[in-house]
Amino acid sequence: MAKISKLLVANRGEIALRIMRTAREMGISTVAVYSEADRLSPHVKLADEAICLGPPPSNQSYLLGDKIIKTCLDLGVDAIHPGYGFLSENAEFAKKVTQAGLIFVGPSPESIEVMGSKLAAKQAVAKYDIPLVPGTEEAISDIAAAKVKAAEIGYPILIKASAGGGGKGMRIVESEEEFEEQMQRAVSEAQSAFGDGAVFIEKFITSPRHIEIQVLGDQQGNTVYLFERECSIQRRHQKVIEEAPSAVVSPEMRKAMGEAAVGVAKACNYYGAGTVEFIVDDQLNFYFLEMNTRLQVEHPVTEMITGKDLVREQILIAEGNPLPFAQEDLQINGHAVEIRVYAEDPKNNFLPDIGKLVTYRRPQGPGIRVDDGFEEGMDIPIYYDPMIAKLITHGSNREEAINRMIGAINAYRITGIQTTLDFCRFALQHEAFVSGQFDTKFVERYFTPEKLEHVFSEEEKELLAALAVEFFDKEEQKINPIKPMRAVPSTNWKNRLI
Repeated sequence: MAKISKLLVANRGEIALRIMRTAREMGISTVAVYSEADRLSPHVKLADEAICLGPPPSNQSYLLGDKIIKTCLDLGVDAIHPGYGFLSENAEFAKKVTQAGLIFVGPSPESIEVMGSKLAAKQAVAKYDIPLVPGTEEAISDIAAAKVKAAEIGYPILIKASAGGGGKGMRIVESEEEFEEQMQRAVSEAQSAFGDGAVFIEKFITSPRHIEIQVLGDQQGNTVYLFERECSIQRRHQKVIEEAPSAVVSPEMRKAMGEAAVGVAKACNYYGAGTVEFIVDDQLNFYFLEMNTRLQVEHPVTEMITGKDLVREQILIAEGNPLPFAQEDLQINGHAVEIRVYAEDPKNNFLPDIGKLVTYRRPQGPGIRVDDGFEEGMDIPIYYDPMIAKLITHGSNREEAINRMIGAINAYRITGIQTTLDFCRFALQHEAFVSGQFDTKFVERYFTPEKLEHVFSEEEKELLAALAVEFFDKEEQKINPIKPMRAVPSTNWKNRLI
């Protein structure tokens, strides 16, 4: 077994900080890499050493795999943790890391390659009797043949890029008349985004939930699942709110999904931390969607309910250690909710709102966790994902976790830019979310910008009325000092201001 004593984190922001903190607890020294835009970032300050990779654009900094590997060799680094995004699911990079004699804290290049193609992934898991959405088993480019297949499956259908994710190269087709145009668009978008125009067809699940299973596997062939995460609150196919466990998953369904996820991992000889994503229909039938061969953004909710540090487990597995626990040792403790705090304006179609964090104060208290990578006064760079922070709460049950999250949102102080905090509060208080009866259409179905306009409560109206009376009386007394003050409405407003 190889011991890691020096770790380079090939990432930035909150995930780089989060990995470094665990590494330090394990007695591992850390190396940060950064672009010129991130020179003053907290992850640079926390690391034992830091190296500038280049200008802000990621293709001139964080995506320079060869330069990162050379940095490791120059500094005597043992291992690279890629975090998520950037090079984390790049099989060629993982291969070069191992060829350079370094440890890649993640799965094998072969696992990344198989699961990086949705078609290859479907073919790999087919022998494990894992439920798959009806669709084509291979890439399809002949429009006439594709139309025939789509008619067999039945509209609506989904045209999906085999490579990549994030909703790119994905088109919903409601009828045969629009099939050709939408297919051409999907192929063009996939080619542009991923350099691979391969697409395939699946039955479109009209009211889907997005539920995923966290898995851990060691290099000795042991694999466990750490239960599910509900990730159905999304905008533009990107998650905004996640929770664990799901409000609709029964113990029987959890076991079935967990065992299916383990089967997916075994189909590609997976080791490390990974996430198997499922689409769930309105009858709670689940179908394999894809596998993310890395740590997920939403991994903290799993940590909160299991008490397991997933980064620690990743590092131990990368060193060659067997898993220290079996499936029967794992249990769910309470409930956790995570919101992603983006520098986006929900009132303007969630468009990025880049600028300076004039005020930045984190909420604190029992059961509250903030994973972020910014400090007050910093600028949000235009070059990267606009996520400022992940706010996570834990409670003994779902209601407590949600209430704690609403309180934490109210306590979060961010000025200078627009954020998704107000939207998240709206979503968490919506009847559909509270009841657990929601799907990936939540934003489309329930949200409009005017829903975020503030509606004053009766108590707030009383307070404003009392303040108005006092203000106008003071103004009038300046003009007529002998006029007596009017009685202020009997509210407890002064106490509320203290």
